[in-house]
This record gives sequence, structure tokens and C-alpha cells, in this order.
Amino acid sequence: MKKLILLLFTIVSFTSFSQLIEGNWLNTEKPEMNKAIEISQKTNKPIMLFFTGSDWCSWCIKLQKAVFSKPDFVKWATKNVVLVELDFPRRTKISEELTAQNRNLQQMFGVRGYPTVWFVTPEVTDGKVNFKKLGSQGASPLDAKGWIAGANKILEQK
Repeated sequence: MKKLILLLFTIVSFTSFSQLIEGNWLNTEKPEMNKAIEISQKTNKPIMLFFTGSDWCSWCIKLQKAVFSKPDFVKWATKNVVLVELDFPRRTKISEELTAQNRNLQQMFGVRGYPTVWFVTPEVTDGKVNFKKLGSQGASPLDAKGWIAGANKILEQK
């Protein structure tokens, strides 16, 4: 009985934590850049654009496991940025609309390798959006505290 309760608690805890992480990321199944821009402007938080190859890029997967899945990162991200994933999978199908949006942003930011993370602030003038580039960061260092420290240095330019 104790083992069953412990197993159920573990499953519920893991599911809740997974939903917390997944729930914070925009753009995972449909294009949501407009929503990210709106949230960024309302909260005065920059947008963190995570360019990834989720089903083939080993460094992307390592970054997600070593940094983005950690409670320190989740807490930091919730307080400091609007999270947007821009995925370029090889095996997983995503909509043409999402693919087109991700490719446009990839070209706009000159992303040539994965993972790449850009921190930007949207500037809307006459209905047109421009992104002020604060800086970019890759997978290094592969620990939450070190990665967050690098991100904070970039965000100081905000």
C-alpha cells in the first residue's frame, strides 16, 4: 500500500512539474509570437527565443535536461522572461504555419546552429514589430546556475 501511494505521489508530482515547465513555453504547437509580444509588453519582460531541434539536436536535449527542466530555471524564467520555443524537428511533424513562422524568425536572427537562445524586447510602432536584440547564448554552461548567470548578464542591457 505504501509503495502504491508513493508511486502515485511521484507520478502526480512529475506530471505537475512537467505541466509547469511545458505550460510556461509558448509556440510549442501553434504560432504564438503575437501572444508572446503582448505578454512581453504587458509585463515588461523580454522574450527568450529558444531555437531548437527538439528531436535530433543532442545539445538542445542536454540543455533542456540540464537547465530548462530545473526548478531554479523555472523560477528564474517565470520572474524574468517570456519563453518561446522555435522548433525545427526532423521526425516530429509541426504545422506549416508554425514552420513558416519559425523559419522567418530563424532568418531574422541569423541562427545557424542549435541550440541558440536570443533575448529580445519587442518594439511596436504603427502596428509593426521590431525586436531589440539584447544578446544570445548557447548551451554553455550546462548547469542551471551558470546558464542563468550568463542570461542575467545579457538581460542587464534591457
